[in-house]
Amino acid sequence: MKSNIHFRTIVISDLHLGTKGSKAKEVTNFLKQYKCQKLILNGDIIDGWQLKKYGAWKKKHTAFFKTVLKMMDDYDTKVIYLRGNHDDFLDQIMPLRLGKQFQIRKDYILKSGSKRYYITHGDVFDSITTNLKWLAYLGDIGYTFLLWVNKLYNHYRAWQGKPYYSLSQVIKQKVKAAVSYISDFEEKLTELARSRNCDGIICGHIHQPAIRQIGELIYMNSGDWVESLSALVEDHNGNWSLMYYNEQDVKSSEEPTISEFFGRKERLAQVS
Repeated sequence: MKSNIHFRTIVISDLHLGTKGSKAKEVTNFLKQYKCQKLILNGDIIDGWQLKKYGAWKKKHTAFFKTVLKMMDDYDTKVIYLRGNHDDFLDQIMPLRLGKQFQIRKDYILKSGSKRYYITHGDVFDSITTNLKWLAYLGDIGYTFLLWVNKLYNHYRAWQGKPYYSLSQVIKQKVKAAVSYISDFEEKLTELARSRNCDGIICGHIHQPAIRQIGELIYMNSGDWVESLSALVEDHNGNWSLMYYNEQDVKSSEEPTISEFFGRKERLAQVS
């Protein structure tokens, strides 16, 4: 298998494996195409909440972990799995280190060029998931229903020849409270990075991919693999990019280039 790009670091989060909405095949396809020295699984990789209720574990979910193991074996990739709120069952075994290549932990500090980034899933400042878990479960049910409606709506749009439309993303962006929450979330996490003497924050949790400067600090969110289908990648010069998976472009190319494999790309060059 030919790999077109070799990244220093790849960060993915919010796969929600075990749920119907998880794009397990897509993220597995991505990892098969690109190798890296360090792979950071930044929380909500396995959705323990839904698996306890109405979720189902399928072969495509297992295939993801087989691909990760292959990366470790073939490319000596180091894997860091950070606990999220949906995979909080990991609290029972953290911290866990298996050899030099795999560890499970709560957070992580990554050195990138001359900078240091504090990496955490992001639920540490979510009062709903930390203090009112029953309400978080209720919100999770509502979000799952919204994804179901969104799926039906996009089947109809595909029948009409129209592109994919994320109904839930639009609703979240339109609701003033949601916008306020995201802004507050970003500011609190950058302050957390500052308290750790870091130059920036890398997180997930809110399913809103982003790379931006907030004051003197850098805020990066890897997005998710339910709707956004996005990943953060770092090249060997310390440059970070936010990339979005585009399935149609993958199908149209046997050996996709970086621009073909992703529909959109955002980049933040290393600030010296």
